[in-house]
Amino acid sequence: MLAYHTNQGQCGTHDCTCPDSANHDRGPHNGHPRRESDALRILLAEDVAMIRGALTALIELEPDLKVVAQVDKGEQILPVALHHRPDVAIIDVDRPRFDGFPAAVRIHEQLPSCRTLILTSAGRPGMLRSALGAAVSGFIVKEAAPGQLATAIRNVATGSQMVEPDLTVATWGGDQMPLSAREHAVLRMASDGAEPAEIAAAMCLTIGTVRNYLTTIVSKLHARNRVDAVRKAYDQGWLP
Repeated sequence: MLAYHTNQGQCGTHDCTCPDSANHDRGPHNGHPRRESDALRILLAEDVAMIRGALTALIELEPDLKVVAQVDKGEQILPVALHHRPDVAIIDVDRPRFDGFPAAVRIHEQLPSCRTLILTSAGRPGMLRSALGAAVSGFIVKEAAPGQLATAIRNVATGSQMVEPDLTVATWGGDQMPLSAREHAVLRMASDGAEPAEIAAAMCLTIGTVRNYLTTIVSKLHARNRVDAVRKAYDQGWLP
């Protein structure tokens, strides 16, 4: 569970009043009051309510950041983003049926002004490549210090690509993942035991299309079958 600190002490995930809250209406650089309309608008996609609440509280400790929308289902990400038009979408990709990579691709295509920041506990080369392949703007692990999240949000909002240095180095040491973002999403759901009909319903595809994806995945990974494909992908760090 993420925790956060202020100069006056520690605030956990419960409601709290921070002693320095009187200064929260001032900008981070010049000390002048910051209007809410000037704040960076954030969409938070996280399916665990407690984590979602903790992240929202952490982000809104920063006077220049504002969570304008929250979603708890992967299929909600794009329509909510199109409605609220945030500056940055933070997407947790750790949940097997909450794959944010296809959503990141669609946001990049349909709302290019919105930058995407992937949040995960699996800081492995394969996951990083999946994120970069989905045209995301940044990639941060949950083990990072709380202050790094705010820094990452600001960096990607200005057009920079935010990737932790140790992950960047590790990326060059592994094999290149041959799957597309959509194929990766299908494989992730299959690894959780989802049948083709379930995958089709969740991803708005036909069952035949899902079966074709699974056949392609097995072929691309040089696997014997679907189970072997999942094992190979996990061994390479392409699945959490």
